[in-house]
Amino acid sequence: MKAKVRAVNLGKVVPFRDGEGSAIGKAPTRDAVTIGWTGIAGDEQADLVHHGGRDKAIHHYPRDHYPHWLGVLGDHPLLGGDGAFGENISTVGMTETGVCLGNRYRLGTALIEVSQGRQPCWKLDHRFGHKGVLAEVVRTARCGWYYRVIELGEVTVGDRIELVSRPLPEWSVARCFALLVGGAHKDDPAAVRALASEPLLAEPWRQRAKALAGG
Repeated sequence: MKAKVRAVNLGKVVPFRDGEGSAIGKAPTRDAVTIGWTGIAGDEQADLVHHGGRDKAIHHYPRDHYPHWLGVLGDHPLLGGDGAFGENISTVGMTETGVCLGNRYRLGTALIEVSQGRQPCWKLDHRFGHKGVLAEVVRTARCGWYYRVIELGEVTVGDRIELVSRPLPEWSVARCFALLVGGAHKDDPAAVRALASEPLLAEPWRQRAKALAGG
């Protein structure tokens, strides 16, 4: 599996709502950027509890989903550019159904590993000025995903992102998201219990799986 990096997006913390800051507004850069252990150099996060850190160093959102969102939101100006969903990396040809937990990719010269899906919050509704974006992400599992960094490196627009290993093909991001966010845990408690013990899943989502499994 190979894809080309369509955009690399960076954001600074700015006032967002009621004095609360956010860096969800990201803009593309043409420069080569350094990938560190907790993120891409020049990118910021306001809420370090729920964003950033080792298991959420890089956010990837498929450009493949933008046509769907145009159908939902109409000709929204954010959808005409890159970084509408606060993503650092944009590609075409990689989606939640094919990308799996623990997948390792060579991104530019860095080595990265899928750690969890992106759990949406109210900021998406506020960013788009449309109540229901969050709910549509949950309904469709068009969530995007996060990477942890295994080897440091650099990336620039036009670089390849190439699959190196796929240890857990049964755990697609879409399946994990459906179980832990989309309500599918009610129909498959055994899968939730198995996911709760999977060490490649980011710790907050392991704890969420344990809670949904009943402890």
